[in-house]
Amino acid sequence: MTEKTLREKGAEVRSALMGPAYAGALESTVYADPGMREFRDLAQEIAFGTVWSRPGLDLKTRTLICVVSDTATGRAPELAIHLRMAIRQGWTETELTETLLHLSVYVGLPLVREAMLTAQETFAAIRAEG
Repeated sequence: MTEKTLREKGAEVRSALMGPAYAGALESTVYADPGMREFRDLAQEIAFGTVWSRPGLDLKTRTLICVVSDTATGRAPELAIHLRMAIRQGWTETELTETLLHLSVYVGLPLVREAMLTAQETFAAIRAEG
């Protein structure tokens, strides 16, 4: 597969996971910067075009893995993005909240508290968007 093909495939997967409206909003804000567009291109090719597109796990499972990883490493901005993706893939707010609560025993209450605050904001934003 050529680099362009992987990037195009990645753009499709990314848009499907985030939703066209949210992905488009990122294009006009975060990725308006030339340096960030370079990052987006790399992420689309490697993360979405290669890793997210691999057989063996469905997109729903992959989103939950990212939610767990972001929580365990304290990556709140990424967690907000992956929570959106998880909701779009069929996880409910209740299931995602329970996942975060379950992690409190394994990664610590401070990290989970931060994740819960991020989830609260993200869920409210998603509900407000309709």
